[in-house]
Amino acid sequence: MVRTFALIIGIIYLLVGIMGFIPSLVSAPTGPDLVVHANHGRLLGLFPVNLTHNLVHLAIGVWALAASRSFSGSVGFARGLTVLYGLLAIMGLIPGLNTMFGLAPLHGNDVWLHAGPAAVAAYFGWVAARRDAPADTGTHRHV
Repeated sequence: MVRTFALIIGIIYLLVGIMGFIPSLVSAPTGPDLVVHANHGRLLGLFPVNLTHNLVHLAIGVWALAASRSFSGSVGFARGLTVLYGLLAIMGLIPGLNTMFGLAPLHGNDVWLHAGPAAVAAYFGWVAARRDAPADTGTHRHV
């Protein structure tokens, strides 16, 4: 189940990262000014994005797909995503930090879009991981 979570998140984030580069899917920007203006706008008219944001989505997608190859990798990914996206959600609520110092928009709808996956990833990283953990087969010798 944890590996499936990482695989699905990987596919979703790769698609979202690619979508951020398609001009017809990104409307005019609103909100605080950014230092990185490339690809700045609102994905699907709702979610603030720019070049930095799109590249981070692509990187998370690649990380998730790579992590989905093993149970431990998937657990590490889910826990890492919990911390990263929890932090981004909090930053999105704080003026000055809500643009990551002008590098990427974290405000508006991005706050809940970061908080939601952080909560789901926490479930998979700790609760589901404990339930799905491979059983000890007794092949290891403890001294």
